[in-house]
Amino acid sequence: MDVQNNGGICYCVTGGNGYIGSWLVKSLLERGYLVHTTARDPEKISRLASLWSGKERLKIFRADLQDEGSFHEAVKGCHGVFHVAASMEFNVTSAKDINMDSYIRSNIIEPAINGTLNVLKACSNSRSVKRVVFTSSISTITSKHNDGTWRATVDESCQTSIPYVLGNKESGWVYVLSKLISEETALQYANEKGIDLISVIPTTVAGPFLTPAVPASVRVLLSPVTGNTGDPELYPILSAVHTRMGSISVVHIEDICNAHIFLMEAKAKGRYICSSQSCTMSQLEEYLTLEYPHYTTQRYSEEQNSSIPSYISSKKLTDLGFEYKYGLVDIIKQSVSSCVQHGFLEHVASAQQDSACR
Repeated sequence: MDVQNNGGICYCVTGGNGYIGSWLVKSLLERGYLVHTTARDPEKISRLASLWSGKERLKIFRADLQDEGSFHEAVKGCHGVFHVAASMEFNVTSAKDINMDSYIRSNIIEPAINGTLNVLKACSNSRSVKRVVFTSSISTITSKHNDGTWRATVDESCQTSIPYVLGNKESGWVYVLSKLISEETALQYANEKGIDLISVIPTTVAGPFLTPAVPASVRVLLSPVTGNTGDPELYPILSAVHTRMGSISVVHIEDICNAHIFLMEAKAKGRYICSSQSCTMSQLEEYLTLEYPHYTTQRYSEEQNSSIPSYISSKKLTDLGFEYKYGLVDIIKQSVSSCVQHGFLEHVASAQQDSACR
């Protein structure tokens, strides 16, 4: 691959040991940028670095979202920051004797606010950072009106409310609440301090991965295959997404990283949904069965129509000139292939067979 000369431009990626973060670092290095990246445990990034070309342009920093001031060195001298790092906790602890209000405040709200402010304060103090690209989530978006009817088109304005999340506590609500609060905090602070902040709203991210463990979003997408044996807590999350959105909308890991870089450099403003294609739960299960017919596949209980009630629109992004490289079938095939290479689906299939023999 020919590496471009990008004139010494330096970008920082928070959470470089995560799914999107690791692939984003890889993409930036391949384009010839100088890259700073962070992790709570830098050794985890060092192990990934063997998979990246251009390592001589990479600097790794220890930084923790909950440690005030820990991002200052990482963003110093950077032209832009991709704030990707985030907690991937989905559900609240099962302990019955906790004070729920206190738990939500101390374990979800305060960490989300403090973590976001720690990164943005470092950006504000650096005097070199020109733009921050914040990674949000489709979990902050809903396809339904307040009366429960479907919207014809879903765009960046269709945000889920915090009171709704707290009132319903659907599967994965902890992650949804954390993302909503983090993005709200980021946009408010950026507005107050005059920071140019762009928010990327990925749908379910899947495809190949660099991380040693299968990423949570890939496991969620494949949960109809892994089922109760592999990831019993993840299929309800996928089902909740389908209930809220009317479909499962996906984006390839390469496309979402390309979108981050594109929005860092484009004449962009505000929030941007990044969605390649959507399918119903039943259609997803059919695609998975076609790929691996010998695996047990869950069946979605509600009757499904072949049509998708709401169109998840990336028009704001594509109107700027962004183009997707991968569609739904490619994403599913590459996700399954990567999981097979890592031995993940074989382990699940073996566990399913053992369960059936009991």
